[in-house]
Amino acid sequence: MNEAETRAKLIDPLLAGSGWGVVEGSKVLREDLMINGRIQAGSTLAQSLKADYVLVYRGRKLAGQK
Repeated sequence: MNEAETRAKLIDPLLAGSGWGVVEGSKVLREDLMINGRIQAGSTLAQSLKADYVLVYRGRKLAGQK
């Protein structure tokens, strides 16, 4: 099973079964950027990371999985 099949057959159904992308105000983003949010020396933000899945509720990114 390749990555796309794994997502379609295993991961996406589990997320939907938990209400992600089904409950109003929730959505699942795929291949999205997550910014660490920490401020580093020189007042710059930490480097962003690309996550396979990002869980969003009411416009706020709550969790990401690489």
